[in-house]
Amino acid sequence: MIVTSLLDTDLYKFSMMQVVLHQYPAAQVEYKFKCRNPGVNLAPYIEEIRAELEGLCSLRFREDELDYLRSWRFIKSDFVDFLGLFQLNAKYVEITPAASGNGEIDIRIRGPWLHTILFEVPLLAIVNEVYFRNTQPALDLTEGRRRLHEKIALLRDTANYEECRIADYGTRRRFSGSWHEEVVTALRDGLGAQLTGTSNVWLARKLGLRPLGTLAHEYLQAHQALGPRLRDSQVAALEAWAKEYRGDLGIALSDVYGLSAFLRDFDMYFCKLFDGTRHDSGDPFDWGDRVLAHYAANRVDPRSKVLVFSDGLDIPKVMQLYAYFRDRCQLAFGVGTNLTNDVGPTPLNIVIKMIRCNDQPVAKLSDSPGKNMCEDTAYVTYLRQVFQIPEPA
Repeated sequence: MIVTSLLDTDLYKFSMMQVVLHQYPAAQVEYKFKCRNPGVNLAPYIEEIRAELEGLCSLRFREDELDYLRSWRFIKSDFVDFLGLFQLNAKYVEITPAASGNGEIDIRIRGPWLHTILFEVPLLAIVNEVYFRNTQPALDLTEGRRRLHEKIALLRDTANYEECRIADYGTRRRFSGSWHEEVVTALRDGLGAQLTGTSNVWLARKLGLRPLGTLAHEYLQAHQALGPRLRDSQVAALEAWAKEYRGDLGIALSDVYGLSAFLRDFDMYFCKLFDGTRHDSGDPFDWGDRVLAHYAANRVDPRSKVLVFSDGLDIPKVMQLYAYFRDRCQLAFGVGTNLTNDVGPTPLNIVIKMIRCNDQPVAKLSDSPGKNMCEDTAYVTYLRQVFQIPEPA
């Protein structure tokens, strides 16, 4: 079985799930899978993926796992009590060959948000591992280890980068679970304090690391259907988060409607309230310059705030960003696929995104148009009008 613990997921799934339990327990959602690599044939592995899904749905949180979650200051006891009763249910997931018949697959997750939110990360990890163990059954990981140790040495041994720190964000697109553990163990042992932690809760617990994460795009997207009105949905999402965590987990995600729309809503109140912002699309240098200027314009010292970079990073890009922004603000870097699936074969670029909430379409309109995902083009047009987002060139 590929996933053997419900902790084998990213922290932000639990932090978002707690908000859902307390504020939106009746919300109904739909998610859709997409593989962005052209020509990848996943259809032959549908039955194997379904079998792994059944295994995932047999898992329950163990008492020692619940005790670990209960030890976090921002997790409330009633949420842990709920997780003690929780179990994923495969009835909410449909996996079929795509109608196009070209080898693509269609994965749909439909049901209560509270009972489906934990599917995304382990299901993506399952698709990855099933694909690679079938297409690369005897892959020699020597090359992957060589690349990994080169990255560690580059960051650790380059002068003036001693304070440059990274975190592992690679659960969803890892080559395999065992390789993921080997990678994070090597990072911990090779980088020491330069590794700030991992988004993966199971590995954080096992390896004695700090689990990292706050919120994802789905949280802000859902507020398009949950908020008081569409134009105020981003503000409503940030205020609901602040209500839940009272200043904890204070990193805001900036690219659900693009940076310009985000900055219009991220006023002085939010600038002071949140610890920082996370970049996940568009040019990171331009993004950082604009965010730091926005802090200064709102009478907030940029050096007191954190910029988190997490969009398709590798170690050289991390170092370039660090050199550019160091001493101007606090910095954090989340590196994903380039750490956990850089072993030789081309990694899969797969995602599962929320597309509906309470039977209404929801969408992400980021600064990288290729990341946008919505089945209702009329809604996307309306969303652009409401948030003053121009059509991509």
